[in-house]
Amino acid sequence: MRVLITGITGFAGSHLADYILKNHPEAEIFGFKRWRSRDENIIHILDKVEFHDADIKDFTAVNRFIGEIKPEKIFHLAAQSFVPASWKSPMETLDTNIAGQVNLFEAVRQHGLADKTVIQIACSSEEYGLVHEDEVPIKETNPLRPLSPYAVSKITQDFLGYQYHESYGIKAIRTRTFNHTGPRRGEVFVISTFSKQIALIENDLIDPVMKVGNLDAQRDFTDVRDVVRAYWIATEKCTPGEVYNIASGTAHTIQSVLDKLLAMSNKEIKVVQDPERMRPSDVQILLGDASKFSKQTGWKPEISFDQTLEDTLNYWRKKIAAII
Repeated sequence: MRVLITGITGFAGSHLADYILKNHPEAEIFGFKRWRSRDENIIHILDKVEFHDADIKDFTAVNRFIGEIKPEKIFHLAAQSFVPASWKSPMETLDTNIAGQVNLFEAVRQHGLADKTVIQIACSSEEYGLVHEDEVPIKETNPLRPLSPYAVSKITQDFLGYQYHESYGIKAIRTRTFNHTGPRRGEVFVISTFSKQIALIENDLIDPVMKVGNLDAQRDFTDVRDVVRAYWIATEKCTPGEVYNIASGTAHTIQSVLDKLLAMSNKEIKVVQDPERMRPSDVQILLGDASKFSKQTGWKPEISFDQTLEDTLNYWRKKIAAII
């Protein structure tokens, strides 16, 4: 089995490669990476995966390698995935996420792989945007009311998956994943930024002050290792053209997440709101209903939220210790 992961150097991409190597040794893994991408997440698998330098915005490179690899499964994870960055660089976000997916679909179509290659598209719960109190937990049928350029880009990816399936028979499976976190998560994301700051404070590298944004928002967190397992299962058991939520079904306020992490440290830490960490508009609650996905696949999260937090904090403790 030939499997291609776009964005393999990233958070979810690297964990997906780990999952496949451990659980599906029969698979031959290929990865798209940009020449300027950092290798820290994949340093341990450099000799186990065939990498290709391909920016998904470069159709020539994408088309060439799709033709050479002829993958049976594609996990499309490459994207500009940080919501605040989409306000600062909206066109870059739209270009990367939308044009990149069109390039991938067109390459698959032009090489006659539309009816042969299953493509999992990593869509997002951010697509739901403004959610009313009587609309949670959120089902796939909920209205989409995007509140960021990132969310708009993900809706477009989502609908392109449907359109290419209907128009050309592309075997696209759309997964709307709610917040996922764990070791290797980029430091700009909420649980990682809290964990990194704690690790720095524990090593007396910064003052014992935690800088935070909106602590009232509620998010549905799933461990990334459960999420990538869901991605694989989606390509095995889900229906092309359909859309599926992937979520834990439990919402946590950011305040409660912070309290849990602070309780894991013996340092006295002051919490201060940082205006730079506040968003122009914020989604107040994202709580997912993954019953459609679970019913079709049998998937459910296996890693507890407390374990995820502990593993993430220890990841940053180890990372900080290695550089001092």
